Amino acid sequence: MPPNKSKRSASEDSTSDSGPDDRNPPPKKSKPADKGSSKKTNSNEEEHSWSLDKNRFVKVREFRGKLFVDIREFYEKNGELLPGKKGISLSMGQWNKLKEHIDDIQESVEKLG
Repeated sequence: MPPNKSKRSASEDSTSDSGPDDRNPPPKKSKPADKGSSKKTNSNEEEHSWSLDKNRFVKVREFRGKLFVDIREFYEKNGELLPGKKGISLSMGQWNKLKEHIDDIQESVEKLG
């Protein structure tokens, strides 16, 4: 180490690396007290919904002019229930095919369960 450099004192270290003057973190945003199902609905758009579990719903909805049966997991963000990635949207053709097989599916569930 060169002789003209000296060690810094403890007080110099704390002031040079202190960061921002305000060390208090910003206050957390409080969530609204109402935790009921909050969903946005347009007056033109009607959405039918049935709960399967805490955050899982079956919904019949229109998307880009087509009707779908949507079985999806939802998550809560800022007091709003939003659709998650986990789920499936069945077209009317797929929904009708599933309905045709429901007796066979139920029979398999009873055999295996």
